[in-house]
Amino acid sequence: MSESNPPGKRRFYQNVLDAYRLTKRTYPALPWMLLGTAAAVIAIFMLVAWLTNMSFIGWLVVGIMGSFTAALLLLSILTRRALYSQVEDTAGAVKVALSQIQRGWVIPEQPVAYTREQDLVWRIVGRAGVVLISEGPTSRVRPLLQAETKRVTKVMRNVPVHQIQVGHDDGQIALKDLQRELRKLKNVLTPEEVPQVSARINALRSGEPPIPKGIDPLRAKPSRRALRGN
Repeated sequence: MSESNPPGKRRFYQNVLDAYRLTKRTYPALPWMLLGTAAAVIAIFMLVAWLTNMSFIGWLVVGIMGSFTAALLLLSILTRRALYSQVEDTAGAVKVALSQIQRGWVIPEQPVAYTREQDLVWRIVGRAGVVLISEGPTSRVRPLLQAETKRVTKVMRNVPVHQIQVGHDDGQIALKDLQRELRKLKNVLTPEEVPQVSARINALRSGEPPIPKGIDPLRAKPSRRALRGN
């Protein structure tokens, strides 16, 4: 076996196929959407060639390359939307959204609070401070958020604590809008302070029992390769 293709290494087209299959479950018209996008891009380049009296062959080649790139970009956008749609009402859906964040936040593997109904609260730390993110009805997650806010402010009085509720109740946001809400928060910490704050807060939970069996916040976690394309 060639060393350039070690066992288990996935090829680019395999990741694209995974993304395509996942997305098509939510968007049945996906093939036509991709073909339409590709055709539109090629048509634009052909129009440019006609208007400029330049080589149609050269512009056709460029158009084909551009159409492929545009189709992949559209697939990436739709895959992310389809992913959120498919896991939105599953316990651990917030963790799926958080897993798409590339950098800037300290994101734990486990929630910091939960209920028997599998309502969860996640705590992440970034330059905006501490953010508590809940998933579940407001009536059940509000006490969890308030209790966790008190715990954090006892040890980090000068660090802001934000609350974001993901769900369908009034005042809650859709899962797909979570990253946008995080980007709205104002930075107050330096990059060096973020891990220090996270470590200080994590000390709160040392010695506490782990999440009980039956609540698996990672069961909704999909293959992230389909989104990254690598």
